[in-house]
Amino acid sequence: MYQAAIQKNQIKRLLRGLVALCIAILLAGPSMATGQLSTYLQKVQPQEIFPGATRFGEVIGDPPIAPVFRGDSLLGYAYLNSDVTSSVGYSGKPIHVVVGIDPKGVVRGLKLVDHKEPIVLIGIPEAKVVASVNALIGKDLGRVSAGADRPPQVDIVSGATVTVLVMGDSIVRSSVKLIRSGRLGMDAGMAAGSNTEIRKLDLDKTDTSDWRTLIGDGSVRSLRLTVGEVSEAFRQAGQLAAAGRPETHNPGDRFIDLFVAPVSVPAIGRSLLGDARYEQMRHKLKPGEEAIIVAGDGAYSFKGSGYVRGGIFDRIELLQEGQGLRFRDRYHTRLPALAAVEAPRLREIALFVIPAEFDFDVTAPWELQLLVQRSAGGREKAVLPYNLGYTLPDAYVSVETATVQAPRVSAAEQAAPADPIAEEQPLWVKMWDMNRLSVAVTVAAVLVLTLIFFFQDWLVKRPALFAWVRRGYLLFTLVWLGWYANAQLSVVNVLTFFNSLMTGFHWEFFLSAPLVFLLWGSVAAALLFWGRGPFCGWLCPFGALQELTNNVARLLKVPQVRVPWGLHERLWPIKYIIFLGLFGLSLYSLALAEMFSEVEPFKTAIILKFAREWPFVVFALTVLAAGLFIERFYCRYLCPLGAALAIPGRIRMFEWLKRWPECGSPCQRCAKECPVQSIHPEGAINVNECIYCMHCQELYHDDQRCPHMIQVRLKREKFMALSTPTSRGEVPSKTVVTHKGAPIRKTETAPENPV
Repeated sequence: MYQAAIQKNQIKRLLRGLVALCIAILLAGPSMATGQLSTYLQKVQPQEIFPGATRFGEVIGDPPIAPVFRGDSLLGYAYLNSDVTSSVGYSGKPIHVVVGIDPKGVVRGLKLVDHKEPIVLIGIPEAKVVASVNALIGKDLGRVSAGADRPPQVDIVSGATVTVLVMGDSIVRSSVKLIRSGRLGMDAGMAAGSNTEIRKLDLDKTDTSDWRTLIGDGSVRSLRLTVGEVSEAFRQAGQLAAAGRPETHNPGDRFIDLFVAPVSVPAIGRSLLGDARYEQMRHKLKPGEEAIIVAGDGAYSFKGSGYVRGGIFDRIELLQEGQGLRFRDRYHTRLPALAAVEAPRLREIALFVIPAEFDFDVTAPWELQLLVQRSAGGREKAVLPYNLGYTLPDAYVSVETATVQAPRVSAAEQAAPADPIAEEQPLWVKMWDMNRLSVAVTVAAVLVLTLIFFFQDWLVKRPALFAWVRRGYLLFTLVWLGWYANAQLSVVNVLTFFNSLMTGFHWEFFLSAPLVFLLWGSVAAALLFWGRGPFCGWLCPFGALQELTNNVARLLKVPQVRVPWGLHERLWPIKYIIFLGLFGLSLYSLALAEMFSEVEPFKTAIILKFAREWPFVVFALTVLAAGLFIERFYCRYLCPLGAALAIPGRIRMFEWLKRWPECGSPCQRCAKECPVQSIHPEGAINVNECIYCMHCQELYHDDQRCPHMIQVRLKREKFMALSTPTSRGEVPSKTVVTHKGAPIRKTETAPENPV
C-alpha cells in the first residue's frame, strides 16, 4: 500500500509537470508567429547597423524586414540573414546576423546577434570574425544583383574558415534575394516590349566525344597553375610570408590542374560519366537540379579538409549572376575515374549536385572560384581567388528570340508589402536530410541501449559478455558520438531550453541539431524509466572517456582511492550547487551563463579534441587525471549536467535495480564495489548518483560472490546431492565450504559386495 501511494504521488507530479510544460509552450506560441527578427532587434541599437539612425519601424512581410528611420526619414531596412537564406555553420546551427541595407542595395551595417559556433565561442576571438565579415559594409549588392559585379568576398580567418564563409555567403545571398524581390524600394521591373534571347538546352544532342574533343570545343574548361606562378601572385598581393612557403621546392611543379564541366548536359555527361553512370545520376536528380564535375590534380587539393569537419567545401564556390553557392558533402559524390577516351588519371574527381533553390541556369555563363590558401605564419593564412569561367558551347543550345511584355513596377506597388517570397525548405528539414546517415546510426544506438536495459537480467548473468558489450558501447559513444559526430550534450542545452520558454520558444531551433535533439528525446524518455543513468553511464562521451581511461589505469595497476563515505556525502552536492548557480545566472544573462559553463570540460576534450588555449586543456587533463585514481571523479562531484538530469530523474516510475533483504545488513559487498559509491551503507541505491553501470546487478545474480546467492546455491547443491541416486554403493557426497565460499565435494565410496 505504501509503495502504491508513492507511485500515485509520482504520477500526479509528472502530470502536473506536463501540464505546466504545455502551458509554457502555448504561451510561447504567439512569439513564434512573429519571427526571429523582432527578438533579435532587441539586441541591436539602430545606429549599430545604420549610421545616424534613431529607431526601427514595425516588422513587416515574410521574410520579415523592419524599416530604419532617422526621425521620420527612411534610411533603409533591417533584416535577419537566417530569415531569408540558410546560414548553418560549423556547429550545425544557424548564425544570426542583423543586416542593415539601404534602398539602393548598399550594405550599411552588420550585427552578429547569436551563434553557436564552438570555434568562435571558445577558440578564436569573436571580434576577429566580425572584423572579417565587416568587409561587406559599403558594398553595393545592387550591382551584384544585376550581374554587373561579382559577389564580394570576406577575408578568411584561419581556424574559422567555414564560419566566416557561411556568414559572408548568407549576407550576400539574402541581400540579393531581397533586392530582386523589389521589397527594398528598388525598381525591379523590366521595360515592356523589350526583345530578349532565350537559350534552351538541346536535349536531342547526345553524341559522346573523347577527352581531346571535349577540351578543344570548350565542353571541359581547365585552369592550370604552377607552384611558381602561385608564389608570384602572393608576392604581388603583398603576402610575402605566404609567397615564401611554397608547396614544393621546384617552382615548375604543378600546383593544380583544375577541370570543370556540366554533366547534366546529356552529351557532356555521357562522355565523362559513361552511359550507365549518367543514367543513374539523371534518375537521382530532382526537378530543377543540375550537376557538374570538378576534377583536379597536383600539389593543391580543391577539396581541402573543411568538408570533413563542417560538411562544406570551403575552397571552391559556384558563381552565377551575383549569387554564390558553396557545396556541402550532402551534394558530393566521389568518382574513381572519367569515362572519356584518353581522359587523364586525376587525383580528385567530384560530382556535385546544384540544388534547385540556387536557380542555376546551365545555359548562362558561370564561374567556379578556387580559393588558394597558404600559411602566412603561425595560425594565419593568406588567400588568393582564381576564377575559372564557363560558358556552354553553342553546339549544346538552341536560341530563340522573344518579346517580353513585363510592366514596370510602380512606386506605389513597391511601397506596399510584397507578396511572400517562395519559401525554401525549412532549415531543420535540410539538417535532418543532410544528416540521414548520422541520424540512422544514432537511432540504432539508442535502440540497442534500450534492448540492453530491457534484457539486463540476461546480460548480467553473463559477466564476460556484458563486460565486452559495455566497453564496446562506451568506445562507440566516445569515438563516434563524441569525437566524430560532436553530439555531446551540455548543461548549456538545459539553460537554453528554459530560457527559450521565457523569451520565445522555437522548435526549429532545437530541431536544427538532429543528433542533439535525438539524444535529448531519448534522455527525456529514459528519465521516466531509469533516471539519469542511461545518459550519464552510457551516452555521455566525456563520461565514457573517464571510465575507459580508468579501466586502462586499473590494467596498469594504478592504485585506486576510495573516498570515505562521510566525505563522499559532502562532496557530491557540489555539482548541484554549480548547476543552481548556472541556472540562476542564466535568468540574468544566458551569454554569461554559457561562459561560466566552461566548468564543463566537454568542449575541450570532445568537441575540440583538446585544440584550445592551455588553461582549458590543463583543466580537462586535471579532471581526467583525477579520474585515473577515483573512477568518474568529475561525474560524481562536479558535473552540472548530471545534477540537472538527477532532479527530474526523481519522477521515474519503475524500479529496475533489484536488491536482496540482506543488502546493507549484514552484506556490504555491493556498497563497497559500486564504482561511483551510489549505494548507501544501509543498502539503498541513491538513484540520483547511480550511472546504471549494472555492476550491482552482476553481483545480485552471482552465486560465487553474493552471500544470498551463495546460500541459495549451496541449498540447491545439497538438495541435488540428496536426490541423486548413488551408483556402485557410493555414499552421498559431503560438501565442505571454504572461507571464500567455493564448494569442495568429497565422495565416500562403500566397499563393493564381494558376492
